[in-house]
Amino acid sequence: MARRDLTGAVDFAYLESFAAGDAQVVDEVLALFREQAAIWSSMLNPASEGWRDAVHTVKGAARGVGAFALGDACEAAEVEGSGKLGGVHDALDAALADVAAYAHERALQSLKTPR
Repeated sequence: MARRDLTGAVDFAYLESFAAGDAQVVDEVLALFREQAAIWSSMLNPASEGWRDAVHTVKGAARGVGAFALGDACEAAEVEGSGKLGGVHDALDAALADVAAYAHERALQSLKTPR
């Protein structure tokens, strides 16, 4: 998996700009996003009492990292109800796949770039 595998689910240029080009900040933010996604996934279930809170939290985090389609899917679930949670899961999976491809590409570049 590498940059060529990006689907556009995350706008990394937005995130890089927001982090003022600080690659370490970008890496830290994406690591937190991935860790939190594991927690969110179990909460994004209509049987979970806190699914609405989880959707709201994911929406903000998604928009913060540039995963705008995920943010929009969360907003749809907030407005239209738990029937939209499948779209949230799909968008979260796409965002996480893009984050993994981006991180993999950065790891490859670090092997090629002299320090």
